[in-house]
Amino acid sequence: MSKPVVLSVDPNSPAALAGVLPLDEIISINGQRVDDIIQYQILVDESEVDLEILRGDLEYSFDIIKIAGSPLGIEISSAIFDQIRTCDNHCEFCFIYQLPKGLRKTLYMKDDDYRLSFLYGNFTTLTRFTEADLERVITEQLSPLFVSIHSTNPHLRAELLRNRRGATSLRWLEQLLESGIEIHGQLVICPGINDSSLFEETLVDILDRFPLLSDVAAVPLGISKFSGEGRMRAHTRDEAQEIVEIVENMQDVFRRTLGKPMVYASDEYYILAEREMPAYLQYDDFSQHENGIGITRAFEKAFNGDQNAAFGVTPGFFAWVEGAPKQGYRAHRASTEMNAIDASTSSIGLSKHPKDRRVAILTSTYGLVTLPQIVAPIYPQVNFIEVENHFFGGNISVAGLMVGEDIRRSILENEPFDMYLLPDVALSDDKFLDGTSFGDLDFPIRIVETNGLALRSALDELCARSPGDSQKRSRIEIQGGAIV
Repeated sequence: MSKPVVLSVDPNSPAALAGVLPLDEIISINGQRVDDIIQYQILVDESEVDLEILRGDLEYSFDIIKIAGSPLGIEISSAIFDQIRTCDNHCEFCFIYQLPKGLRKTLYMKDDDYRLSFLYGNFTTLTRFTEADLERVITEQLSPLFVSIHSTNPHLRAELLRNRRGATSLRWLEQLLESGIEIHGQLVICPGINDSSLFEETLVDILDRFPLLSDVAAVPLGISKFSGEGRMRAHTRDEAQEIVEIVENMQDVFRRTLGKPMVYASDEYYILAEREMPAYLQYDDFSQHENGIGITRAFEKAFNGDQNAAFGVTPGFFAWVEGAPKQGYRAHRASTEMNAIDASTSSIGLSKHPKDRRVAILTSTYGLVTLPQIVAPIYPQVNFIEVENHFFGGNISVAGLMVGEDIRRSILENEPFDMYLLPDVALSDDKFLDGTSFGDLDFPIRIVETNGLALRSALDELCARSPGDSQKRSRIEIQGGAIV
């Protein structure tokens, strides 16, 4: 059990006016020990907040009066203060097992904590869920939650999780749904194991047993070069096409039965299958956007000016272990250090006239398939640099797993540009997964929030687009889903 530590105090906030200081440790709030940021937020939402603080070796008490529901003004060090409930599954496809040695310790944290599911959208298997957890989730209405299903066949699910409790833990899913908790499901599909007819059987079983699910995402497993699991491999094109076809066929069944498509295939599957992405309206509320469902269509819509489609993506693939939300439950805590670095580098190389300025977007292998089609019709002068993932290798091709050393190599292998744009999803605060800091990249790079509206705004500024530019169209030929 560790005490929540005060990282910062907002000036003129109730906490600041009461005398709370950074590095104070919170012993209790209103006489209660606080185990996590959820309890903390509930307690500090009150109009009267009694804080017991440890400052060095001395204890202090602060009686704070404020408007109920207004922020206390404290930034806390972490999301969980007692102990993160670690995962006791041993999934063959688990990405934590596929990390190289020598990374920062927080990246090896393998959680199965329903609180982190609520706070950050982490997927939980429910194999460590208890009656007490069920009572708390229902009482405090900790909704939505995100649950890894993978298969509804008890024996196959236990095999996939390498945990005998995997065969029975979906009983919690039924009880949560019956209690009105909003739940989003996930199926990680492993070729030759839970795909094909077994995948289809799972979807039929979901219709029968779990029709109250909000939605279900079908995503391919990621395999790095550090995987030691012989059964795990990447999908072939034909296998990806089969997954897409099963999803689209079952969507029709779900629509006729439940009035909604329920199951969605990730954008990766459409790229692998060399199939056109579904239309924007086919994704409903984009509730699994950060899981790669509909991210391309949302990006395209936002880039073309629809602010309602500018869904954010939480920066940092493992951001949940490296900081607590500053306010509320899901707010991202931005790094002031990274913002300062970004501000200092964003003007480098911009002395040229905008029409002569050379701009390149750093993107992943999958990003190179879709991004030019969105950007080039309006900005034909903008270039794209593919950041191949040599660090993880395998089939790792998403922007969130780009690392500093691969970015540096990719820049040096190409001609120089006046400004590079990099999506913030690759960073947790100012660090990449390989430990490289943003400041270590000695290039004129601007960090851009990972949505189409933010990229459009950055390009408007850098390229000073004139009214006539929107009529320009670049010549892009698409063969088999790839840009050539």
